[in-house]
Amino acid sequence: MLYELLKTVHVLSIVLWVGGMLFAHFFLRPAVAALEPPVRLRLMHDVLGRFFQAVLVAALLTLGSGIWMLGRVAKQVVQSGGSFQMPLAWTVMATLGVLMVVIFMHIRFALFKRLRGAVNAADWSAAGAALQKIRRWVGVNLSLGVVVLVVTLLRQA
Repeated sequence: MLYELLKTVHVLSIVLWVGGMLFAHFFLRPAVAALEPPVRLRLMHDVLGRFFQAVLVAALLTLGSGIWMLGRVAKQVVQSGGSFQMPLAWTVMATLGVLMVVIFMHIRFALFKRLRGAVNAADWSAAGAALQKIRRWVGVNLSLGVVVLVVTLLRQA
């Protein structure tokens, strides 16, 4: 029962994270592009601030639940006398997942900090540059997230 609960938390956290990136990248960003820079940049700052708080929780839940599930499976295999070797698909998912967390931490704690400072100083040029860098890295993370989902789905087939 605990494994199923952790797997549910794991999947829901990934849905929030990847789905949110997809929404922001392909729907929100183009919709606000017509707004004047001060309005657009303040709005994106506020939306991303809220989203990044949720993603921080989701990323930590994803990591924690993933590590716990891997540990539990490994422990069961070893206790039954076997030798645990992580399947290639799990290795790919775990590696890309950790990379996504590292990228997110850079976005949240370096790039978003620049955006916040520029918005607070009403430096719209610097805010636009920071938002552009955030957009690029979110695009990278979104691509990695899609690869993880594809690997997961192919593994299930």
